[in-house]
Amino acid sequence: MCILFVYAFIITEIVLVYGSQSQGPFRTVSNNHRFYDVQAHRGGRGNVVESTLPSFAWGLIDGATTLELDNGITQDGEVVVWHDESITAEKCSDTAPVVPDDPAYPYVGKYITNLTLAQVKTLDCGSKRQTNYPHQLVYPGARISTLREVFDFAACADLSHQILWNIESKINAQYPNRTAGVDDFVQKQHEIFVSSPYYQSITYQSFDWRTLVAMKNLDNKIVTSALIDEDTAFTPGNSTSPWLAGLSLESFPGPSLSEQMAQAAHAVQADILSPTGTFLMPFSSYEESSHFTTPEMISEAHRLGMKVIPWTVNRLDRVEELIKDGVDGIITDYPNVVRRWAKQQGHLVAPKYPKQRVFSCLHQHMH
Repeated sequence: MCILFVYAFIITEIVLVYGSQSQGPFRTVSNNHRFYDVQAHRGGRGNVVESTLPSFAWGLIDGATTLELDNGITQDGEVVVWHDESITAEKCSDTAPVVPDDPAYPYVGKYITNLTLAQVKTLDCGSKRQTNYPHQLVYPGARISTLREVFDFAACADLSHQILWNIESKINAQYPNRTAGVDDFVQKQHEIFVSSPYYQSITYQSFDWRTLVAMKNLDNKIVTSALIDEDTAFTPGNSTSPWLAGLSLESFPGPSLSEQMAQAAHAVQADILSPTGTFLMPFSSYEESSHFTTPEMISEAHRLGMKVIPWTVNRLDRVEELIKDGVDGIITDYPNVVRRWAKQQGHLVAPKYPKQRVFSCLHQHMH
């Protein structure tokens, strides 16, 4: 009877980890690369308070192919998962100082680079639903996690390490005193990447292309993604943008601006071009307005051997346009919605993780 009980327990655990009634068996494959790349932006901030363990939990449950997130570096050199350079009152609340009469308290309003991990860990970043995202689930008391903690949580729910990652260095090329520098980001993030079971599943992205160059120099096996938008591509007086690693778009043959962006990304050995997918370029008196991400950009990137994965696309009409134009994935605040649409269109989509398993791991790692 004892042996039968042990066998039954093992079988139950296998079903919980690899199976889902709605999806069938969660087969062990190399990773999620074979599925259409639906990326959960900040874990899926349309559905859950962003960049927290609960948001990444729901990204797994909703069947995202890739979890997208951002990294900051604290004053004492810890890599944390948070999008903003500073702690904003719109997203986080102070609870208590780390020590009595801490001169840095309150911590809300401070830059992450000026706070220690212990100070950051006191913040409640799960209680406030954002005005622009009225469907967000809140998780009162949710803390900012380190990158190692996020990997540990994911590995608990994802024992065969299927999930892919798109991890951004949140470095400010224009105002360097607001964040840590290039070397700190690249060295500290890479150390965590190579020590994690997800080393081969990580894409490293940045608006600051200097970090992409530095990461490739350190480890050319890391896949890199060049982020770009209207704020980083253009500067007043057409001066060289501080974001593009010293490159000037005008120095590339084009012939169009869209093609020049793809050529510039290729020049820094980026594997992926990740442009804004929704921004409309202002129209001139001679031509109509057009999207920042154009068919010409996508074609040129593909010609140069790069994928194109635009951000952050939440409207299905725009998703349809971009996929028709040939993009290789979509970064979205609503991975559940985009995944549902992709499945309807016949794309192979990643399986959903079983809720019971994910919530069990979430409970363990939040307490």
